[in-house]
Amino acid sequence: MTKAPANYWLMKSEPFKYSWDDLVAEKEGVWDGVRNHLAKNNLLAMKVGDEAFFYHSREGLEIVGIVTITVEGILDPTDETGKWAAVKIKPKRRFDHPVTLKAIKARPELAECELVRLSRLSVARITPEEWEIICRMAEG
Repeated sequence: MTKAPANYWLMKSEPFKYSWDDLVAEKEGVWDGVRNHLAKNNLLAMKVGDEAFFYHSREGLEIVGIVTITVEGILDPTDETGKWAAVKIKPKRRFDHPVTLKAIKARPELAECELVRLSRLSVARITPEEWEIICRMAEG
């Protein structure tokens, strides 16, 4: 029996900077460049085996797949000050039916989702209930 992840997350990236396809090509990527304190705290709270939605921001505005956290609690290699955090991730599954922000906002049970409430947050917590709803939405 597979153990369920301890936590669920959502990680935003502008696809012209780092897309789902870029991650798939790399096989494992470093999630770096985050310069927001709440997002940093979320990165620091991530554990190996946690799962996150991969969200394309600016272009698409949709969750395109699921990633798994493979390395936790590393220093951001793009940060010369040593203050910012990063993690490593691997692609787990691409959604056949990406879940748009518009579809998420249309669901009253997702109104408190950090993606909706804290729209500028690049690394957000997702509750297990929100995770299940969004995964069902991705099934089409």
